[in-house]
Amino acid sequence: MLLTNRYPETIASARTLHVRRKRDARRLMGRFLTWLAIALLLCIEVGPLLWLLLSSFKAADEFTLKPLWALPAGLDWQNYVDALTSGNVGTYFLNSALTVFPSLALILLLGLAAGFALEIMLWRGRNTVLLIFLAGILVPVQIVLLPLFTLYFHAQLIDTRWALIITYTGFGLPLTVFLMATYFKLIPRELIEAAVLDGASIYQIFLRVAVPMVTNGLVTVALVQFFFLWNDLLFSLTFISSDSLRTIQTGLLNFTGEYGQIQWGPTFAAICLAVFPTLILYLLLNQRVIKGLTAGSLKS
Repeated sequence: MLLTNRYPETIASARTLHVRRKRDARRLMGRFLTWLAIALLLCIEVGPLLWLLLSSFKAADEFTLKPLWALPAGLDWQNYVDALTSGNVGTYFLNSALTVFPSLALILLLGLAAGFALEIMLWRGRNTVLLIFLAGILVPVQIVLLPLFTLYFHAQLIDTRWALIITYTGFGLPLTVFLMATYFKLIPRELIEAAVLDGASIYQIFLRVAVPMVTNGLVTVALVQFFFLWNDLLFSLTFISSDSLRTIQTGLLNFTGEYGQIQWGPTFAAICLAVFPTLILYLLLNQRVIKGLTAGSLKS
């Protein structure tokens, strides 16, 4: 009788153990597939960057005598020297900085002021103005190239940095105004009312109350716009013709010779100089970007 009574308990415990083993096996398989997907994603994302970096240290004969995936025989720093001297990469970096940073400053300054005025201040027609800014996001770049070129030609702005600064500012404002208006919308109105009761002017409310509360959003917008401006090729290729005024993206085209021959070592070195600084900048500020993008989920 004692063995008979224990028999159902033994069967139940065996079934429970079998279910646990199946569950553990499924979890293990799920973790394995997850890590496999992560490893595959890393190979897709990091692999080309690593190959680009290693190729920048190869000598000229290694590109013709060895396979593309072969490791460099040594660290040929002469490629970077050639890229900075004969390739004029330093000049192209300077031109990019002299066009991107003034444009970015104008975009952030005007976008902050417009977003504050459209969301915090109450005045007739602000919704219409916001819709006009939103319509600017929908305008394709290719449609306005010819009218802008004609306008800049008559204004004698072709082949000047002002053509890029004005264009960058105009195309960067719609998205900036929309995002900043969204961030200003999250500010509790009680803070604005308390500042008004304390006698703060509209400028003090803007500088001392509103702007400090949208810092993460401001960093996010600045980084997004910086990547858009720094990686621009179309506008720079259209409005700039002098080699001394070319930005880094159009300057890379100079590494192609008259008959299509390419010096691969200095070319890869120049691409590394153009890509890795912006990549490092994003890695340093990605947490601020994530906080800015998720700001809408926080309660007032």
